[in-house]
Amino acid sequence: MNATPMIEAVGLSKFYGDFAAIRDVSFSVPAGQVCAFLGPNGAGKSTTMKILTGYLAPSAGTARVAGVDVNQDRIAAAERLGYLPENGPLYPDMTPLGLLRFFGRARGLTGARLKERIEAVAARCALEAVIEKPIHKLSKGYRQRVGMAQVLLHEPDILIMDEPTSGLDPNQIREARRTIRELGQNKTILLSTHILQEVEAMADRVVFIHRGRIVFDGTPREMQAGWPSLDEAFHALTQAGGTCATAEV
Repeated sequence: MNATPMIEAVGLSKFYGDFAAIRDVSFSVPAGQVCAFLGPNGAGKSTTMKILTGYLAPSAGTARVAGVDVNQDRIAAAERLGYLPENGPLYPDMTPLGLLRFFGRARGLTGARLKERIEAVAARCALEAVIEKPIHKLSKGYRQRVGMAQVLLHEPDILIMDEPTSGLDPNQIREARRTIRELGQNKTILLSTHILQEVEAMADRVVFIHRGRIVFDGTPREMQAGWPSLDEAFHALTQAGGTCATAEV
């Protein structure tokens, strides 16, 4: 694994009036790592990811993707980044093929290169059987695959995924985990979740956020140390007096 940071959050805060959605959030993810961004609902995971991807401006701090300051040059950051939000927006009247052509052209892909990339992501995400069906007729699992294909279309180095298995059935979850593990072999991945099985199945590392602050940064094994299970460690870290624990990675 390369130690070069591909995702960096430096002192990120986001305020809505007096309410702090996140406060002084700092961590980095090196090249080639699958990092689980873990925490309970409402902890600040989605806010942080929206800032990292340029969808939201921070009140303070800096977000960098592949060394690019996201606020300073969002377009350059977007060229290196694939973002899959929870329930990502799709155009329901389009087919997967039409949608991929649309986003591919928006990314500057044309001709044979666009055709090649569509075929590659359709195969990777197993979309061949539904490639010309309207998206609104597809199951939740297939819609999630379409979203994943769109994210991979421009071959980004970095993937940021917000609850990528939300709403999927057990078979679909197994398939999504397999795909993410395979992608993690040559991409940097930040995976937001509150599901501990996701951490055990896919993550090299955990960054745990609670009430808008980082309370743990280390490996899944380090997170569980001293507790009978990750579930117990999760519970301890979300208690009102929880102790901040940080490990070197």
